[in-house]
Amino acid sequence: MKRCVATSRSRAMLPALALALAAALTTSLAPVSAVAQVHRLFPQGALRGTIAFTSPTDATLNGKPIRFAPGGRIHGLDNMLVMSGALIGQRLTANYTLESGGMLYEIWLLTAQESAVEPWPQTPQQAAAWSFDYMAQTWTKP
Repeated sequence: MKRCVATSRSRAMLPALALALAAALTTSLAPVSAVAQVHRLFPQGALRGTIAFTSPTDATLNGKPIRFAPGGRIHGLDNMLVMSGALIGQRLTANYTLESGGMLYEIWLLTAQESAVEPWPQTPQQAAAWSFDYMAQTWTKP
């Protein structure tokens, strides 16, 4: 029966293989940092408001109490999902969508650059009357 025995030649190749593996891992992880800088695209139905998180299931939206929908999501400044419990006590500017029952479904916490984009509708009536350019992420009043 033959057995694999490490030869001096195969031992000499180990540092080169380790270096090649390290280089491959480094280059495959490089694009990850670029993802965080991608321009976020909000849906046409997204409205803007100020959200104050009061509990993991409740908040105030523009000063009025509102509940989170089951399965709702909160996107942080880096577009990663954030748990509502981590935001209790904070008051933030956000774009949001509501589900059919009127509960908060999806929330995007805005960076300073995103919140500077004006105008942005704050009511469904404004969103219905204004024109939206999806690629530029801008609204135009009539």
